Amino acid sequence: MSSSSLAETKQGQPDQYNGWLYKWTNYIKGYQKRWFVLQNGYLSYYRNQAEMSNACRGTINLANAFIHTQDSCSFVVSNSGTMTFHLKAQSEVERQRWVTALELAKSKAVTLIESDDDEDLIQPDKNELQNTLKTLSSKLDDLKTCNDLIVKHGAALQKSLIEVEIVENSTECVTKIKSVNERATVFRITTNAMLSACHEFLTLANAQGTRWQKLLQNEHEQRMYLEDMVEQLGKQHSNLEKQIRKQLNPAINNGTGQPLEGPGGDEDDDDDFYDAVEADDFKMNVMPSDGNGMQLCGAHLQENNYDSSDTDYEKPSKDAVPSQKKKKGKAHAAPNVSSSGAVPIEDTAALVPLSSGAGLRRRQAIPERPNYSINLWSFMKNCIGKELSKIPMPVNFSEPLSFLQRLTEDFEYSDCLDRAAAHDDDAFLQLAYVAAFTVSSYANLTLRTGKPFNPLLGETYECDRLDDLGWRAFSEQVSHHPPMVAMYTEGRNWTSWQEFTMSSKFRGKYLQIIPLGIAHLLFPRSQNHYTWRKVTTTVHNIIVGRLWVDNHGDMDIVNHHTNDRCHLKYMAYSYFSREAPRKVIGIITDSSGVAQYELTGTWDDKLFGAKILSVEEPTKGKPEYKTDSPILLWQRRIRPVELEKCYNFTRLAVELNEMEENVAPTDSRRRPDQRLMEEGRWDEANDVKVQLEEKQRASRKVRESLMEAAAERGEEYRGYEPKWFRKEQDPQTGNVIHVFTNDYWTCKEKQDWDRCPDIYL
Repeated sequence: MSSSSLAETKQGQPDQYNGWLYKWTNYIKGYQKRWFVLQNGYLSYYRNQAEMSNACRGTINLANAFIHTQDSCSFVVSNSGTMTFHLKAQSEVERQRWVTALELAKSKAVTLIESDDDEDLIQPDKNELQNTLKTLSSKLDDLKTCNDLIVKHGAALQKSLIEVEIVENSTECVTKIKSVNERATVFRITTNAMLSACHEFLTLANAQGTRWQKLLQNEHEQRMYLEDMVEQLGKQHSNLEKQIRKQLNPAINNGTGQPLEGPGGDEDDDDDFYDAVEADDFKMNVMPSDGNGMQLCGAHLQENNYDSSDTDYEKPSKDAVPSQKKKKGKAHAAPNVSSSGAVPIEDTAALVPLSSGAGLRRRQAIPERPNYSINLWSFMKNCIGKELSKIPMPVNFSEPLSFLQRLTEDFEYSDCLDRAAAHDDDAFLQLAYVAAFTVSSYANLTLRTGKPFNPLLGETYECDRLDDLGWRAFSEQVSHHPPMVAMYTEGRNWTSWQEFTMSSKFRGKYLQIIPLGIAHLLFPRSQNHYTWRKVTTTVHNIIVGRLWVDNHGDMDIVNHHTNDRCHLKYMAYSYFSREAPRKVIGIITDSSGVAQYELTGTWDDKLFGAKILSVEEPTKGKPEYKTDSPILLWQRRIRPVELEKCYNFTRLAVELNEMEENVAPTDSRRRPDQRLMEEGRWDEANDVKVQLEEKQRASRKVRESLMEAAAERGEEYRGYEPKWFRKEQDPQTGNVIHVFTNDYWTCKEKQDWDRCPDIYL
């Protein structure tokens, strides 16, 4: 490596480098010379070498990064949109050296993460423990043998020394000294053997001791965690018993108008169990015992719904309001946007139920979910603290849809976009309908807590509904580390595309998923181009209690053509809050920051918009808006009752995995484990799922070996390339994104699938 641009920092470690590169800073200063350090799977930079003793200016973890070359000297390193380095080397050779080093470092970082997950906490089997104990016992026997020899030869040496002391003539003295030298040599050999045996025993004991210490610490932490879970389970069990007693034993009037209270009538506040506000998200389903209940087989817990208006464990009217103990004088009410109840509806077409129209007749249902059980505790204890993508999820926690199909469900309420396209002359009303569309994508999450299948690298999904719904979508899994989906959708006078990637951690009681990708929406006639990023979603009570979903955070929808903005706030649920559950509020402002529309509603039901007529700026608190009559922007369609036992799917969700002719070999409909699960053959689905994941792992290892071989030859290795998308720089955000090539539909007409990889069995 050239010392002026790239220098090895450690001999024999080619993934650790440092050197000068030019980094893009801003449009005023352009590219600036910075000192970059590549070490331990991280790329960091400083103003100069002297600054390395202080905090660095920026760091990217290569395990979750994308490396993209732009021209002969430029390349981009991006960490899923959160941080991006636009870099330039002095020559093409130096750029290629950097890219090769970065790719190798990324490969090793990914391998290290997987080895940490797979090997650090591997439980030793019985044979391994017996072999280790046998080896230690053998080494200990060697030490005992050496000790006996040292005692024997030491005594003989001591005897010879005594004989030398009492010798009388020189001739006999020479003989005795020779005997002493021989015995001393034997003693030295025996001592060296003893030292060698001690070293071998110590080395083996240290190696095994360190590993056993890690295993012991891991077992201790898991035991403490499970003890905490059992304690919380006990509290919930106690509360459940109280609720059941309240239902089964009606209050007896004692003549004073007050109910009689038994020994357990006064509930101690210390026994109340609240599990509401730990913000973060996951999609996971515990096997129900029937259509209305949930059974945790590992903990032998059965939870049922009781149809009673006097209990808080009844089925919520809003599908999945968290079951909580009521406080006196306080209750959560449904959102009430208009006290009169007569809210004008601008376009009643939005409320028409989804239908198949004049196109292909589609299926109306799928097989009901079978009642299979799983030992939840044995599964959960090995998942705590791991990355979601690293957890081998059995299909028992899933629903028979790929994440590509789940993402396609965002367009179930595409009529919001059709109406937005019809309002090109009113940019603010159009933005209001776009906001309603973004809210509608969460409408089906209240009961859909099943985890979709993680797509395989190269897996695709097409959904052509031009004949009835007026849009068609295509998506592809374009990256595996980090997982990323690229999607492109075209509808009536609008086009949408997005990249979806996320950060996630499973914490036992909950799992946090933070979307990182950016969604785009373009109306060609007006050239209004909108972008937004999804909010965080949370599923609570992963281990104990009823699963319920919450969405929270801020969403900014920006019109890059006019600089209008819509700021939406998804209110996090809290037991102590007076706000309605799942409430969403928003303000649309123009390029000058003047408020134009006020939005309010809930993400699981409906959203209203009202034009702001005037604004009163109070001395304290928030501004007060005087608005026109609100209009209904979006309302959720009623889910068919017969689909409640079909994973709580909507009509569109039922149709997504229906097999169609002429789709690509990589289409999610052809995925065997997902199809077996839909058919109710879960044991077979789990076996096939493991085989698919092993095949994907083997393909990745082949690519890594090819990349290392190319690096040794000094050649460029491009790695895996998406088949239907290409990388380009987004002019709106400046990030490198995947752009649809429009080749798919042409190849489908010709049935030309040569570029499709072999990813299924």
